[in-house]
Amino acid sequence: MGLTILFIVIALAIIFDFINGFHDAANSIATVVTTKVLSPIQAIIWAAFFNFVAFFIAKFIIGEFGVADTISKIIKEDIVTSFGANPSVVIMAALLAAITWNLLTWKLGIPSSSSHTLIGGLAGGALASTGFDFSSINIEIILTIVAFIFVAPVIGLLAGNIISIITLNICRNAKPHNADTWFKRLQLVSSALLSIGHGLNDSQKVMGVITFALLANQSAIIDTDMSSWYLNDVFNWKEWFITENSTDIHDWVPIVCFSAIAIGTLGGGMKILKTMGNKITKITPIEGFTAQTASAVTLFFTEHIKMPVSTTHVITGSIIGVGMVKRFSAVRWGVTISLLWAWVLTIPISALIATAFYYFLILFF
Repeated sequence: MGLTILFIVIALAIIFDFINGFHDAANSIATVVTTKVLSPIQAIIWAAFFNFVAFFIAKFIIGEFGVADTISKIIKEDIVTSFGANPSVVIMAALLAAITWNLLTWKLGIPSSSSHTLIGGLAGGALASTGFDFSSINIEIILTIVAFIFVAPVIGLLAGNIISIITLNICRNAKPHNADTWFKRLQLVSSALLSIGHGLNDSQKVMGVITFALLANQSAIIDTDMSSWYLNDVFNWKEWFITENSTDIHDWVPIVCFSAIAIGTLGGGMKILKTMGNKITKITPIEGFTAQTASAVTLFFTEHIKMPVSTTHVITGSIIGVGMVKRFSAVRWGVTISLLWAWVLTIPISALIATAFYYFLILFF
């Protein structure tokens, strides 16, 4: 039963990663589509490709998966186990809650955070399994992530503001037509960087979940012998699943996670694209370039400090920062406030959904 639940958890994690891809696809392609640099189909393929390129950057340039390590430490396995709960069932409830909320907000065209959906689900599942004992979750990590609901878009806003002002001053003597032509080309670069940042941050969250599930099932993995001679003697499947700690991540985990989010991105995200593209503020090629660049810089910074943040929040803050350079009223603050409410409510609602799923799942596992 232990390994069966583990495989279900891994499958759900991959499904969530795929949904994350098409849910958040609009974040990295919204401006490049609304400024007509690429068609929606071209932009989606472009973003998906660089989502996967992020794997090679994390593996061979950065040399670690810091965000995955942070996510894997949100739930305290020993506390959950001490209450007689199965950590894998907790993860299953969290993933089902995250998938449910993501599909609902995608259907409604609300650019909510897949990251915070997952974090809320993890917290809700752990609390439900321990009779709402808050020692079962790493409060310090969760509070820091909650703080970045506000910090990340502010960083994006400031970066968008600063980069926009610098860019406008550099190009102040350029002819409008020439400037538009150049910045349409540069948007391809900034969009690629943003897609890499998206892949780096969001794929690692699912890696953290899978790593936690593997660590929680080490005894079951070690004690299990497959009946198939191929799996035991030739394939040696245990080498793929035995994990020593949260930084000991087998290559198949990031490859699967980065692939899933890239394939999910190919699924689109046109509903949310409309909100992110022009409903917050009208975007021109130069503004699209500065917003994407600011977002990419912010995501690279948060990856450096191993902080899981919402790509949705970051790009929204960057677009607002760019819009404010024109004039304060250029930003449609009514839309922005509605988005803020969705962000704030995501974690508690996801936690409640995960709690309900956990109570349902323990009837069967």
